Amino acid sequence: MDAWIRELTGAERVIEREPLQTLWSGYGEILRVHLEGAERTSVIVKHVTPGSGRGRSHERKLRSYDVERAFYRRYAERCSGCRVARCLAAERTKGGWRFLLEDLDAAGFAGRRSALSKAEVGQCLAWLAHFHATFLGEAPDQLWGQGTYWHLKTRPDELAAIADAGLREAATELDQRLRRARFRTFVHGDAKPANFCFAPDGSVAAVDFQYVGGGCGMKDVAYLFFGRRGWGGGDQGSARLLDRYFTELRAALDPAVDGDALEAEWRALYPVARADFHRFLAGWSPSPGTVRGYRDALAAVGP
Repeated sequence: MDAWIRELTGAERVIEREPLQTLWSGYGEILRVHLEGAERTSVIVKHVTPGSGRGRSHERKLRSYDVERAFYRRYAERCSGCRVARCLAAERTKGGWRFLLEDLDAAGFAGRRSALSKAEVGQCLAWLAHFHATFLGEAPDQLWGQGTYWHLKTRPDELAAIADAGLREAATELDQRLRRARFRTFVHGDAKPANFCFAPDGSVAAVDFQYVGGGCGMKDVAYLFFGRRGWGGGDQGSARLLDRYFTELRAALDPAVDGDALEAEWRALYPVARADFHRFLAGWSPSPGTVRGYRDALAAVGP
């Protein structure tokens, strides 16, 4: 590993490996590697070693790392208005994957949040708006056909866990309405507070592109609103924030795009995207509260 890092960075030697976090389900780790004799004093290594698990969840996770690799190799350089870490290498290995990335802390984006202030939500919405504008109308080649980690097709076990047959049946209609959107883009797919990095000047970068893929931008927005007060904090008071998102989106769009038509369609799909995420919660962690949340979100969906 050290030889690989030195070759790609031009470092004379690796001084220290600093563990930052373990990947979900113990599938590897993320390290900050301190360097000597290189232009960069540190880099981030995401080392994925998933082992030989089985089942739908394992296969979904394996696919997610191929998707992240494809994103960094094919699309990340286009994110000029929505900052991501610069990728020095993204490779498959015999035992998994390894990513060598710019250290966003060293680039000035050292702030991390578990919950967001209203100003910070606005900064994240600006990032999402530029991301959605950048990839509007583009086919998600080598990414998820339908982005987000809670997409219905990848979550049949969670759907089956919902006892109410009517709530299960409604899930298909929600999914189809989102899939029928005229305006489609790439969605980040896991746009929670912890995946945004903040700079002192108010600019934002994003990380974790395992579930990037095609879809309506409202899926990212609804998910961000749900998590903004801490995980499960709800999205009350989101109307003005939604206005902020569309202001940012219109400013970022190509002038040839019909902004009025896009905004009308996506505003109508916001409650659909919100209900779709609550559908996942109701199956992922079945309880009276999550089922009630799904039912209430469905009630807010128009005809």
